[in-house]
Amino acid sequence: QVQLVESGGGLVQAGDSLRLSCAASGRTFSNYAMAWFRQAPGKEREFVAAVSWSSGRTLYGDSVKGRFSISRDNAKITLYLQMNSLKPEDTAVYSCAARRGDAYYSGHWYDYWGQGTQVTVSS
Repeated sequence: QVQLVESGGGLVQAGDSLRLSCAASGRTFSNYAMAWFRQAPGKEREFVAAVSWSSGRTLYGDSVKGRFSISRDNAKITLYLQMNSLKPEDTAVYSCAARRGDAYYSGHWYDYWGQGTQVTVSS
């Protein structure tokens, strides 16, 4: 059973940076893709970024391109999301997700989800 545990959320000011982590366990992830999604109150879940574990191919949502960077540590089996130039509209619960195979934009393709970590950006 795959387990995903996020950490690193918190309260920051606009313009600050924050790095989220997602520790994965329960599988070998060499042929998996992992992603970050976020959901703000009253809004639909939004794709943030994804990476194919083996190839390193990355995908980004339009609203975070150029500000956020996804990466992974193969040895630690940990996914990261470096968030720079944060804006109040980035406020949301950020969740990591995993699926066997390639990375996709839609959350419907992901089989495993973490509990999420709250990110709040004040203006």
